[in-house]
Amino acid sequence: MSAPVPTASTQARTLGDLVHHGLAPALLGLERSLDEPRDGVPGGGWRWAVRQRMAAVRDALLPDVESSDDGWLAARSGGIARDRDALLGRLSELGPEVLESPDADRVRAELRRLITDIRHYVQRVHDLAYDAVELELGGEE
Repeated sequence: MSAPVPTASTQARTLGDLVHHGLAPALLGLERSLDEPRDGVPGGGWRWAVRQRMAAVRDALLPDVESSDDGWLAARSGGIARDRDALLGRLSELGPEVLESPDADRVRAELRRLITDIRHYVQRVHDLAYDAVELELGGEE
C-alpha cells in the first residue's frame, strides 16, 4: 500500500502548521528575550535565556518544507528550502556568540536582523502555500 500523494491543500496546511504552531511563538519568545534587561551577572542570565529561545526557533525551523511537483512551484519550494538552511546556518553561527561575545549589543542587533529575515521567510512560505492552493483550485485567470 503506497502513501497518499499530498495535494496542494494538504501541502498548504502543512506549511501553515509549521509557521503558526511552532515558528511564530518561538520567534515571539526570542524577540521578547532580546528586549529583557541584561542586569545581574554580566550578561549571564540574559545570554542563557536568549540562547534557549534561539534553540526553540531552530527546532521550529527544522521541519523540511515539502516540495511541489509542479514546475514553477518546485523551483520556489526549493528556494525556500535553501533559505531555511541559510537561516539555520546563521542561527548556528550566532549560538556561541550569544554566550561568549563581549559585545552583547552587536549580537542583539544581529539577532534582530535574523528575526526580520525569518519573518520574510515566513511570508514566502505563506505565499507558496497560497499559490499551491490557488493552482489546485484553478484560480489562474
